[in-house]
Amino acid sequence: MNSLNLNKPTVVYVFDAYCGWCWGFSNRVSEFEAANRDRVAFAAVSGGLLTGKRVSPISFLTHIPEANARITRLTGAEFGEEFKKLLEEGSFEMNSSHAGAAMAALKLQAPDRAVDWAHQLLEAFFQHGLSLSEPSTVAAIALRNGLDELKVLRALADGSAQSQAEADFALARELGVNSYPTLLYVDGTRVHQLPGTGTSLAELNSTLDSLLA
Repeated sequence: MNSLNLNKPTVVYVFDAYCGWCWGFSNRVSEFEAANRDRVAFAAVSGGLLTGKRVSPISFLTHIPEANARITRLTGAEFGEEFKKLLEEGSFEMNSSHAGAAMAALKLQAPDRAVDWAHQLLEAFFQHGLSLSEPSTVAAIALRNGLDELKVLRALADGSAQSQAEADFALARELGVNSYPTLLYVDGTRVHQLPGTGTSLAELNSTLDSLLA
């Protein structure tokens, strides 16, 4: 069961750590949280973009190079050389079940830093070309941020992180999300979609002002 409490006003960032458009939006979401965390709760939820039969070698996703060029033009987000090497080589498989478990393992220790974990996982892949299926990638993030890396590795190994990832995927579906990134304002039964990739911080702040008024 997902432990997220949506009975209080919450900005919910539904993302996937293997989603290029999420990488393009990541800095803006971080800025948005920093500007507003004192007045509204923030949460980040893995959506499960590439799971089951959708898991395939990155070379099969032929739209990626063109999409990445558009993302950079729109947002200024850069894709690192190590990621570009993965893309060129072509055999790497992006598995969002593993990425979701990586996110969950970090959230289990520090759920209040969920937006930051999302950013760091996206950065690990799209900047540094690191596999989010590798426990060592997640453990390194944990260690760098003062978490117990052994607890992270245990959560990945014993299935508890994967169970939480599945709960995140289910919550994303329950919220009606089918594309990523999606930024929502949720207050009880009210769900409002906030502007997405390419939006200015001022526009996001203004939209939230209206919802909180």
